[in-house]
Amino acid sequence: MTTPQIVTERSDFERLCARIAEADRVALDTEFHAERTYSPRLMVVQLAFDDGAAIVDALALRDLRPLALAFTQTTVVGHALSADLKILAERYDLVPPRVFDTQIAAAFLGYGMQVSLADLVRGVCGVKLTKSQTVSDWSARPFSERQIEYLVGDVAYLLPIYDAQRPRLEAQGRYEWVYEECAELGDIERYRVDERRAYLRIPGAMRMSRRELGILSELVKLRDRIARERDLPLRYVLPDDVVAGLAALKPATIDDLGQLRRLDGGMKRQLGAAILQAVARGQAIAEADLPQRPNRPATPARDALVSLLGAAIAEIARDAGLPSSLLVPRATLERLSREVPQDRPAFEDVLALQPWRLSLVAEPLWRLLTGEAALRIEGYAHGDPKVRLSDESTR
Repeated sequence: MTTPQIVTERSDFERLCARIAEADRVALDTEFHAERTYSPRLMVVQLAFDDGAAIVDALALRDLRPLALAFTQTTVVGHALSADLKILAERYDLVPPRVFDTQIAAAFLGYGMQVSLADLVRGVCGVKLTKSQTVSDWSARPFSERQIEYLVGDVAYLLPIYDAQRPRLEAQGRYEWVYEECAELGDIERYRVDERRAYLRIPGAMRMSRRELGILSELVKLRDRIARERDLPLRYVLPDDVVAGLAALKPATIDDLGQLRRLDGGMKRQLGAAILQAVARGQAIAEADLPQRPNRPATPARDALVSLLGAAIAEIARDAGLPSSLLVPRATLERLSREVPQDRPAFEDVLALQPWRLSLVAEPLWRLLTGEAALRIEGYAHGDPKVRLSDESTR
């Protein structure tokens, strides 16, 4: 395996960034700790070129913005890249626009949705990676020989895997599909959180009144601001169940906070006044400006429709040799069942899928929904049942 360059000095770092910007492609992986900070704390960045590898010590080089900027000038190849790119987006508001994710590509080649890098390296390159450092403490310095071997192994085979995957994808007419999927990873908007709707992630929000949602929204904004300022995980500031409880309780005084058992004395002393102010802001929102209640779960009839559509998607995916979850998210099927679009253009608008997905699913799903096609079970009596999507006109 290649002996990597360990980059700890600013001058070496600047030369490395220039090399990345001039390269046609670079393989990327990161190691980070996410347990005790607001956003993941980057510890190590691993890189591989066609002729070598580099390990960037993110603790020795605090400002990695030049690295994030260099990535925007090349094609970045990685495996399950979304977490790595999310760190760049959160820290520097930058992500590389040209991305190739070998895990996504593998899904289009029949490996399933979540194939590990170790399995892919073994299958494509015939090499068994040593994964003994998966839970290593990446804040420790200096790196051990085993740590370095692990870090290099996570990037050393990415470019050869890309070189093996691309011709197979092109031969099957699927390279453009992968290109479309990976393009989403290179869209900065993917990583930006809509703070106006962050409260919907709190368990129990679906059951709250609009007034409670208004209070909940203000409490979630308060928690996020404090967590960001103190660089703490959200749950260390106020756990989800406490935030939900406060929205339901609607406390107006410090004494009211005592009714919430999970709000301990330390929280009351540190955050009590700020919590009451957030609740007051929620109470002051005009009725017309309160958040709308989220859509309720589908009725049993709609659940049945979602299940039927899911079976159809599974059949389409089987014919295409793809995982069904890669084609249409369940949330999209639920939206179809709620909104019931009345014509083909409206139906495709609700689907809101990339062109390659639409080309596979739009026609058969529309025919099924309009009664021109049906799902049938064949082969059950022979012990080999299969669901088939068949044209009703042939019955």
